Amino acid sequence: MLSEILLSYLCVVNLTAFVLFGIDKRRARRHRWRIPERRLFMAALAGGSLGALAGMYGFRHKTRHRLFAWGVPLLFVLQAGALAGILVMTGVYE
Repeated sequence: MLSEILLSYLCVVNLTAFVLFGIDKRRARRHRWRIPERRLFMAALAGGSLGALAGMYGFRHKTRHRLFAWGVPLLFVLQAGALAGILVMTGVYE
């Protein structure tokens, strides 16, 4: 049950992060009001690092910003390790 809730949460937060990067890129091209970088990074920090990475490279957005270029991949590695640890500890994956 816990793994199903966690998986659902991760799907939602990663999809949200991906969509936020796409919206921000579109707004940047149109010279419109932008999504704050802090909000984009917080979406990655909340568990959406994979979606943020996919959005960064899929939309070619924020890839030159040092915080995003180094921070989001580092978050992904840390979050993947934490997820693996949780799955092992709960017995879902042995």
